[in-house]
Amino acid sequence: MENQHDTLLGLGWSDWFEHRAEYRPTEAIARVAAVDRGQYLLVDPTGSFRAKLAGGCSHRRLAHELPCVGDWVHVERQPDNDFGTIHTILERRTVLRRKSVGNVVEYQMIAANVDCVVIVQSCQFDFNLKRLERYLVMVKDGGAEPCILLTKTDLAEPAVLAAQLADIQAAGIIAPVLTLSNVTQEGVDAFKRLLHPGKTYCFVGSSGVGKSTLINGLIGREMLATGAVSGTGEGRHTTVRRELICLAGGALVVDNPGMREFGVLGAENSVRDSFSGIVELATRCRYRDCSHTGEPGCAVLEAVHSGEIRREQVENYQKLHEESEFHQMSYADKRKKDRDFGKYVKSVKKNLKN
Repeated sequence: MENQHDTLLGLGWSDWFEHRAEYRPTEAIARVAAVDRGQYLLVDPTGSFRAKLAGGCSHRRLAHELPCVGDWVHVERQPDNDFGTIHTILERRTVLRRKSVGNVVEYQMIAANVDCVVIVQSCQFDFNLKRLERYLVMVKDGGAEPCILLTKTDLAEPAVLAAQLADIQAAGIIAPVLTLSNVTQEGVDAFKRLLHPGKTYCFVGSSGVGKSTLINGLIGREMLATGAVSGTGEGRHTTVRRELICLAGGALVVDNPGMREFGVLGAENSVRDSFSGIVELATRCRYRDCSHTGEPGCAVLEAVHSGEIRREQVENYQKLHEESEFHQMSYADKRKKDRDFGKYVKSVKKNLKN
């Protein structure tokens, strides 16, 4: 199957998938480029085509187990039918997911098999360090590499941009940081050098920070709809669905609608990794269950008072830690109730048969 392996490389295939893939004589391997109302736009070396899930599959799976943008799938196509049928999803190398919006305690998939997540914030109106730390937790939880991109530098004073870069460094964030302006094109070439053929990059950020405008420029045409920029420099974002796009240079990008809410679920290890400095300090506290709010001998508070770390950083760590833990407990409880109900249904059916 070496030939198929080679033809898939341009779509993001790698040895990681090759070592885990199961080739089937009646099915081909394709990648999910978009999801729209239960139908899937797939892409393979021959081009793009639509597909649906095999009968019954959608009813037997949780939402985050269904195909999403970036997934690799086994698909069957009849010679006389351009519409394919998806039978299975290949193992995911990385995921980008969040807690479902609202009170539902479930995972919502954003993209799969992403190599790098580009976290976009506008340095003119959108810069928010706490939100940036939240994004980083979400990216690390899924196994992708993060990159921070500050846009609209033409609308911000140099001193403001310098202060934002200093805040990122002071927070102990080690992800690469780039800056650019879609208007003056300053920094765009440096960003393009980040994009490598056969690698997948997912853009995330609030509405109107310039994600789609940047991708339009990378594509070289107005493929993605964007709104005009308001008088404050805030764009009117109009991207309505996630879509995998192959650039002329060979890199693959995923644009996303702006996310107003992205709760963390089951990401405790990533929270600890993102705030490793605070976690290490906490080991020196006098009390093992120190809450870092006022206990004597608290090494974290001593570091805050000395200026080693910022109080806001500690507060954000505590908030993310508690949020992830609470949602994970709720999720585990919900899964247990679902399993118990499933067992009850099976027992009732068995009794009816008898």
